[in-house]
Amino acid sequence: MVEAVGESDCTLPEGDATADAAIDEIAVTRCYRNGRLDKENFPVEDVSDHLAEPDTVIWVDLCAPTAAHIIKVGNELGLHALAVEDAIESHQRPKLDHYSDHAFISMYAVTITDDGQTLRLSEVDAFVTSSALVTIRRDPTFDIQHVVARWDASPDLAKHGVGFLLHGLLDVVVDGHFEAVQDLDDEVEHLEDVLFEETSDTGVQRQVYALRKNLVSLRRVVTPMREVVNSLLRRDVAVVTDPMRPYYEDVYDHVLRATEWTESLRDLVTTILETNLTIQGNRLNVITKQVTSWAAIIAVPTAITGFYGQNVPYPGFARMSGFLWSCTLIVVLSSILYVTFKRREWL
Repeated sequence: MVEAVGESDCTLPEGDATADAAIDEIAVTRCYRNGRLDKENFPVEDVSDHLAEPDTVIWVDLCAPTAAHIIKVGNELGLHALAVEDAIESHQRPKLDHYSDHAFISMYAVTITDDGQTLRLSEVDAFVTSSALVTIRRDPTFDIQHVVARWDASPDLAKHGVGFLLHGLLDVVVDGHFEAVQDLDDEVEHLEDVLFEETSDTGVQRQVYALRKNLVSLRRVVTPMREVVNSLLRRDVAVVTDPMRPYYEDVYDHVLRATEWTESLRDLVTTILETNLTIQGNRLNVITKQVTSWAAIIAVPTAITGFYGQNVPYPGFARMSGFLWSCTLIVVLSSILYVTFKRREWL
C-alpha cells in the first residue's frame, strides 16, 4: 500500500543527478511548436524550459515509474498533490478529475491473449494541462508507439495542441476496448456452435464462466469511459476545442457501442448458460428413459426364467416344450417392449 502524498511530500532533492538519469531512462518526450513536431527524447528536466516558450505543447510518457518519478514530473508541471497521489496509487477506477488548471484521467487499455481466454488490463493515467500531456503506464503491456503512430498519421491536427494528443491516446484505448469486445463476441459465437454438440458439459460450463468473468472485468473499465469522454466534451472543462469536438464525439460513439455490446454479450452469455443447463436436463431425461426402457426389457427374461426356475411342477416342467415356451415368451415380449419404446423414442 502506498502512503498518501501531501504537499510536503511532492519534493525531490535539488540536483539529484541519479534520479534525473533514472527518469530519463523510462521517459519518452516530444515537443510540438507552432503545430509541428520540433524535438523528441529530450530530458524531463527541460520540460519547464520548453513550456516557457510560446505556442509549445509537450508530451511526456513514463513507463512503470516510481513514486519519486511521478513526484518529479508533478513538481515540474505544478500539478495538484491529489492528482499526483492518484497517479502514484495503482488500480484506480476509470475517471476524470478536474482541477483549476489541469485534469487527471485514469483509464485501462485492454488486450485479449492469443488463447482468447485471458483478459489483460493495463492501467494508463494521464495529466492534462493547457500545454502538456503526461501519460503514465504501469507496465509496457500498452504499446505507446501505437499512440505515436496515430499522432504521426494526422500531423495536420497537431496545431490543436493538447486536445489533439489526448484524442490520439483515447482513440487507441477505446479501439482496444472495441477489439476486445469483438474477440469476446467471437468466443460467444464459438460457444453457440459447440453448445449442441456431444461434448463435455463441464468443458462448456468452464468456458462460459471464464467468458462471463472476462465480460464483467471488461464492463468495469468500459462503462466508466462513457462518463470520462462525455465530461471532456463539456465546454466548461476547456480541454476540447471546437475543431477537435467531432473527433471526440466519434470516440464517444465508439465508447457507447462498446458499452452496449458488452451489455448484450453479458445477457447472451447468461442465456447460453441457462440453455446449457436446460440441455443437460433434457439429456438426463433421455438417459433416464433409455435406462428405464432397457430395465423393463431385461425384466421380462428375468421374470420368465425365474418363474420356470421354480422347484414345483408346472406345465412343461422338466420337458423340452417348457424350455421352448419360455424362450418364445422371452423373445416375443422383449421384442414387443423394444418396438413400443422405439416408437415412443425412448430408445
